[in-house]
Amino acid sequence: MALFGKVFQALQRTRSSLTQVFSSLTGKRIDEETLEDIEYKLLSADLGIETTDSILDIIQKSRNGNAIATVKEHLSSILPQIQSSSIIAESGPTVLMIVGVNGTGKTTSTAKLASYFRKSGKKVLLIGADTYRAAAVEQLRIWSKRLGIRLVCNEKSQEPASVLYNGMEAAKAEGSDLIIVDTAGRLHTYKNLMQELQKMYRVLDSRFPEFNVQSWIIIDANLGQNSLIQAKEFGSHVKLHGAVLTKMDGTAKGGIVFPLYQQLKIPVQFIGIGETLDDIFPFDPQEYVDSLFGD
Repeated sequence: MALFGKVFQALQRTRSSLTQVFSSLTGKRIDEETLEDIEYKLLSADLGIETTDSILDIIQKSRNGNAIATVKEHLSSILPQIQSSSIIAESGPTVLMIVGVNGTGKTTSTAKLASYFRKSGKKVLLIGADTYRAAAVEQLRIWSKRLGIRLVCNEKSQEPASVLYNGMEAAKAEGSDLIIVDTAGRLHTYKNLMQELQKMYRVLDSRFPEFNVQSWIIIDANLGQNSLIQAKEFGSHVKLHGAVLTKMDGTAKGGIVFPLYQQLKIPVQFIGIGETLDDIFPFDPQEYVDSLFGD
């Protein structure tokens, strides 16, 4: 299935929800009751208050009751255009720190990203720095062997900063283009684990300044507005450069991409819409909006 077809299919539930909204706009007088119903459905799809208010404003200003084209153009303008190739720095290797809470698909997404960038011609090295969950390291070991990608880990260590250091030394020695680090899943309320995460960044800053560092948060699209709370808290401890939305094929809340960027300035970089290692794709804002409208 072509990429657009996969995205279109993944957004089926979100599109169905929004179709009910926009079908009420065509050739119909918009009264207060209709506006309230539209507002409820937009918020239920997790478009967020700011995006919802702007859509309602467009609808109210539309004289003929057909504001669909204007709404679509507006939604397309909200999201930044990002090229996946720009993720890898032009000068010097890149470290991609993968953060998030348990259960969001963090380790699986780490492997999927490794597969994607290896196929893009990058020399990838994986670091299994989730020292609290043996299953995470074992998962990465299986996938790294399947992909032919070097994995640095240490099941006996409880010091993720130490595992990170060893992995970075290996990356330097081997001339890796991209180092993807699977960090321990942690609740955003666990201050000590957040401090541990900050320690890892200090290791990168002090010992490996020649590496360009990015941090991506893994977000379960089903969690809706709670994802914003998680991202906001993580962002208060480390700078987040992007997000990967997982489980997009099982949710009616696909609108979360808008408040993520409008409220927190976190652009969605990739979306996961399946179980296999190939089921991860660079996020294309225009394709996403087109899929929401059934185009």
